[in-house]
Amino acid sequence: MMIYRALAAGLTLCCPLTLAAAEDSVESKYLSGTRQLTSGFLKAGEGYFSPDGETIIYQAVPQGYPFYQIYKQPLAGGEPQRISTGRGRTTCSYFSPDGKKLMFASSHLDPKLSETEEKERKQQEEDRRTGRRRRYSWDFDPYMDIFEADLDGKNLKQLTSAKGYDAEGAYSADGKLIAFCSDRDGDADLYVMNADGSGLRQLTDEPGYDGGPFISPDGRFVIYRTDRKRPEMLQIHAIGIDGENDVALTDNIGVNWAPYWHPTEPYIIWTGADHSDPTKRPNYDLWLMKYDVKDGKLVPGPIQRVTDHPAADVLPVFSPDGKKLMWTSNRTDNHTSQLFIADFKLPE
Repeated sequence: MMIYRALAAGLTLCCPLTLAAAEDSVESKYLSGTRQLTSGFLKAGEGYFSPDGETIIYQAVPQGYPFYQIYKQPLAGGEPQRISTGRGRTTCSYFSPDGKKLMFASSHLDPKLSETEEKERKQQEEDRRTGRRRRYSWDFDPYMDIFEADLDGKNLKQLTSAKGYDAEGAYSADGKLIAFCSDRDGDADLYVMNADGSGLRQLTDEPGYDGGPFISPDGRFVIYRTDRKRPEMLQIHAIGIDGENDVALTDNIGVNWAPYWHPTEPYIIWTGADHSDPTKRPNYDLWLMKYDVKDGKLVPGPIQRVTDHPAADVLPVFSPDGKKLMWTSNRTDNHTSQLFIADFKLPE
């Protein structure tokens, strides 16, 4: 099974950046002032804004270590600060809505961590030696758990401890709940718990992968990605916070993932690629949908394309005021995946 929340780990399935954006690109309708935010890492991505919009938190692979670590960085500029422990796989960081805490998933408690690190180092060295590019896949590390910490990474508190993978967490807008993905029952499903780790309840229980959940600004719904219809072909779904009224928002031959809510208007944005033609190389772009709510269910509306760059654009998130968009892309000079930001305008 593949998981796409951390597709920024490689983006190697997409064509290298060899062409400039076309003059008739759709991006100018929505984006302006695009600029790169991260550098100096082997790769970086999956960034999120602090509640005041002045700081970002993200995952990045530093020089000399094989796995992602979590970093915090002022949006106006400045040196990144490592928040995670410096060891183990890490992913899915997020600020608490009051701006006083942060959350991320980490496998640093793996009892055989040294062996895990050495195995990955050897594999990466072999890949460099042979020039081999591994097909992207995400490791459902059974020692991955969700942690809370102060803004400097101190006072680390473990929020999940069940056997199996626990990650992909995000707070509700009021800070009372965390939605996350877990395979503790042998299959990757959605769960919700109180922000302190108590009050666990399961939202989905379908065969296949359900993950990448985000709770709506009004707290009523959760959007997520699932491959239950066709393995590895993800679709965007929405479900009530009570686990009822699950609906598909996309239904195509493709991969749709990393959905995110606009903070004030009835829109969601996500990453998608068309896989319907086996003779064409799919490229990941950002897509926007206006939705409605009827009879307690989310109703999908018109879909509009936000990016059409020859590089891959993935993992989009809005700033707290909805005026900026941040995403991960390999539209860099050296084709590594890094964070980008732009001013954002909704369609008229």
